[in-house]
Amino acid sequence: APNGSAAAAAGAWLRARLAPGEAMAAQGAALDREPQESSTTDEELSRAGSPGRGSSSSTTPDYGEQRLPQALIIGVKKGGTRALLEAIRAHPDVRAVGTEPHFFDRNYEKGLEWYRNVMPRTLEGQITMEKTPSYFVTNEAPRRIHSMAKDTKLIVVVRNPVTRAISDYTQTLSKKPEIPTFEVLAFKNRTLGLIDASWSAIRIGIYALHLENWLQYFPLSQILFVSGERLITDPAGEMAKVQDFLGLKRIVTEKHFYFNKTKGFPCLKKPEDSSAPRCLGKSKGRTHPKIDPDVIHRLRKFYKPFNVMFYQMTGQDFQWEQEESDK
Repeated sequence: APNGSAAAAAGAWLRARLAPGEAMAAQGAALDREPQESSTTDEELSRAGSPGRGSSSSTTPDYGEQRLPQALIIGVKKGGTRALLEAIRAHPDVRAVGTEPHFFDRNYEKGLEWYRNVMPRTLEGQITMEKTPSYFVTNEAPRRIHSMAKDTKLIVVVRNPVTRAISDYTQTLSKKPEIPTFEVLAFKNRTLGLIDASWSAIRIGIYALHLENWLQYFPLSQILFVSGERLITDPAGEMAKVQDFLGLKRIVTEKHFYFNKTKGFPCLKKPEDSSAPRCLGKSKGRTHPKIDPDVIHRLRKFYKPFNVMFYQMTGQDFQWEQEESDK
């Protein structure tokens, strides 16, 4: 199919443009230039690992065992990972770390015992989870996770790469108001329309490229792709898939959510009581800066072959192109 060859050509083009060493250097430079989703300190992690901490409910007592996670939310940054984590933590059979351990990318040398000690205590039959969105784009993460447990279940929340890139930039801008404009960072050469694929805000959204790395270690059946868009429009529907994938009873349902018109996304409520619903913090749902429509058009064109390749690799059409044509 012409789409298939376009996708293959796109992959070859990107690999040729960014040879492995260069890609790593580019990624490293991009990461230095820009903070990741959150930098979790050792102190926060040890607090998260202490009994009774980092839990979504107070029903699990201080006994139980700290276990290595059986499921990980591995990406993507600004895709909706926090919303997914908060929703799945409402399930009584899930215990998760609230902070991001960054074990498989930044703290690996601390060893598995350190990692285990960060985890909440679980009872028999409960699942231990954590989320660190930068794992998805970390070259060593698939091999490291595979060597911990090759049957680990992986969840990736993906969203339209163009809006993801703008959201990523918006987050950085809120912390570093002095950075150049999105338009300046997005191009190697604006006149020629050459997109700078080494800038992490753009690079993260080339999902097919990163997925290739994971598929060398894990079968597709062990990876669930969650739509960041549907997590907003139909949170209960996406959560049903997540619970099925994790082998859990469908307990988190529509009665757990209500739509917050001010924020523009669903919030969690506790169905069993009338306590205040939990919405994501002020760092979520920020207003995006206005981006030149020509830049958005060029970015869509840039991502399209990679999106097509990603749809083919996963067997799922996320309809990001249709979404664009609706606007």
